[in-house]
Amino acid sequence: MSDAVLVAREAGIATVTLNRPQKLNALDLAMWDALAEAMTGLSGDEAVRVIVVTGAGEAFAAGADLAEFSAVRTTPEAAKAYNARMNRALSALREAPQPTVAAIRGACAGAGLEIAVLCDIRLAAESSRFGAPIQRLGVTMPFPEIGYLVELLGRAVTLEILLEGRMFAAAEALQKGIVSRVLADSDFAQEVAATARRLAEGAPLVHRWHKRFTRRCLDPRPLSEAEFMEGFASVATEDYREGVRAFLAKEKPKFRGR
Repeated sequence: MSDAVLVAREAGIATVTLNRPQKLNALDLAMWDALAEAMTGLSGDEAVRVIVVTGAGEAFAAGADLAEFSAVRTTPEAAKAYNARMNRALSALREAPQPTVAAIRGACAGAGLEIAVLCDIRLAAESSRFGAPIQRLGVTMPFPEIGYLVELLGRAVTLEILLEGRMFAAAEALQKGIVSRVLADSDFAQEVAATARRLAEGAPLVHRWHKRFTRRCLDPRPLSEAEFMEGFASVATEDYREGVRAFLAKEKPKFRGR
């Protein structure tokens, strides 16, 4: 794997770090490929209870690396091929069965914003800044990326971000629904770690079910009987019995994902 994307594991928590600080973690094609590889590997690892995505240095991710655009995005066909590799990574992040947390400091722009909105929980340091100033480049945000923003933020907010192309502060990102919480810079690392621990201590099967169920709620098709009954499947798990036992005993449950 490229050293531009680092993966560390500790106590069920995997941290994926975009590691190109000299470029404010702007993603080139090799980095997109490395992110896809990292997320695919972690998604299949049952020992991983939660995935934290963050950036090295002073930024989360300032966007895509424009320096390579003149070589890899010269025609619509080339741009389509570029985005296929980019969306392999974004799709792997979106489809990860574990809870995902975006830990955002500094610039979170363009492609970095797309990565952030695909995480389940998005924590921002108060000094972080957000936006998608791609209209200044004369380039559109294509499908399916634009759909990720619309799904989370709605059409009106997405249009405001894309049409104005301005950068804005974490407080406004919270108001728009881009981030879940804004944290004091001094408390940021501690609060991200505490959030990750809470998620890692939860019942992993329940986390996976809840991610799938909330996604299914966005689909207007009626639920099948099998889908409806899956909402009660957790009652047949060892973790359910452990959770009830621990609650009655006033103990912390030890979930095993079974």
